[in-house]
This record gives sequence, structure tokens and C-alpha cells, in this order.
Amino acid sequence: MTNIFKGHPGIGDEVTGEALVASDNFSARYDLDRIKGIFSRPQHKLCGQSYDGKILILNAAKGGVATAWMLQEMVSRGVAPKALILNFANPIMAQGAAFANLPMIDRFEVDITENVPNGANVKVIPETGELRIL
Repeated sequence: MTNIFKGHPGIGDEVTGEALVASDNFSARYDLDRIKGIFSRPQHKLCGQSYDGKILILNAAKGGVATAWMLQEMVSRGVAPKALILNFANPIMAQGAAFANLPMIDRFEVDITENVPNGANVKVIPETGELRIL
């Protein structure tokens, strides 16, 4: 099994933490209770689980411009993921991650949601676009 996954060079600083993984898409506006720090949309595979301090590994960004300020608001309140790892981001998600100083990588050579076990300890290296299972 490969322990190093290569994506597109990303945004932010290196971080290490526990992966919270699902093949679902991601919207900071519609999927989260940003006060409690949990996934709150009943249809989301991570509903009821805390994203606070986790490395979120999800399929694709969804939603619009509100995501940019919502990610920054989450980071400023200290109830936020450590990093966002996506198969496919969009420009708004990238802008939001940069605005929030939230590490983010996308466009991996494999489906990252199928290759990183939920709960794995991972290292995110945005400068080189690498995610490593430790």
C-alpha cells in the first residue's frame, strides 16, 4: 500500500493530524454546524461527527462565495479543520482556504477518499502537494 499521495501543489503550512474521510462533497455553508464544529446535514456521510482539529478528506467542493468567509470565520473562532484535502476544489474553495490560512491540497493522482483510511494519522505538505499516511 502506498503511504505517499501526490496532488497539485496546495495552500498553507504543513500540518499533521487525524483524517476524517468520506466520499461526499463539501460545503462549509450547507454541511456544517459551524458553532458546534460538527457535520450537520443529515444526508452527509459524516453527519454528527466533529471536524474540529481534523484533516478533512472529501471528494469535491460545492457551494458558492459564502464558503470563503465561512472558512475564515471558522479558523478565527478556533473551531475548524486543520486542513482540507479534496479530489476536486473550485476557485472559491481555494480562495477561502487562502483567506483563512487553511492548508488545502486537491487534484490527486488517485481518488484520495478511497486511499486514506478514516482515522489515519496523516501529514499534509501543501508546498509539494503531498499527503502522507504516518
